[in-house]
Amino acid sequence: MKSLDPRVSRFQVPEKWEKPLEHENLDQLETFQVFVQSKENRPYQHEGVVHASDEEMAFIFAKEQYSRRSTCTGIKIVRTSNVFVSDLTEAETSVYENVEPADKNDGPEHTYVIFNLLKRGKQHKLAGEVKGTTPEDALFQAKHTCDPGKPVYNVWIVKADNILTISDENKVIWDTLPEKSFRDAIAYRGADKIKKFREEQGLE
Repeated sequence: MKSLDPRVSRFQVPEKWEKPLEHENLDQLETFQVFVQSKENRPYQHEGVVHASDEEMAFIFAKEQYSRRSTCTGIKIVRTSNVFVSDLTEAETSVYENVEPADKNDGPEHTYVIFNLLKRGKQHKLAGEVKGTTPEDALFQAKHTCDPGKPVYNVWIVKADNILTISDENKVIWDTLPEKSFRDAIAYRGADKIKKFREEQGLE
């Protein structure tokens, strides 16, 4: 299929096909979701995505991207493929209103971490942990323990074993200059320096 969109051309989409497309060789690194805790005792909040070759590299990119300019006390990362996503609701309808008991599963229970989306256009926030045999079962359990009593528009469910959290010994990277004002543009006082230069040149 010929297209002005290079992504379509690169994927080499045939004019007609009988089965779903398969493309094993990705042309980019896999994605990891990043959750940041801005201050102690505050819930972790989804901040964005990084592309990385593995979990260790994802941590490096996450620290550089999401904690370099602002305060931070913790980072969690999880492969996007390990995030189970609920339906998305509208208006005042909460996801938890439509959750029904999941099919019975005789498998072992796991700990699942629940992230609620409380406002459209905002970020998912950590709501708690539940036990369940499947993500669907965990969502049903979350209905009883993680429902804030107001509309939740979307829920992310992640098995706790799939979440990596920065270790306590590595948190020292944020301790020396917790406010990090030296990284804020205003700290360089650029406007004052420009004004001084103009005065010295007789331009003011």
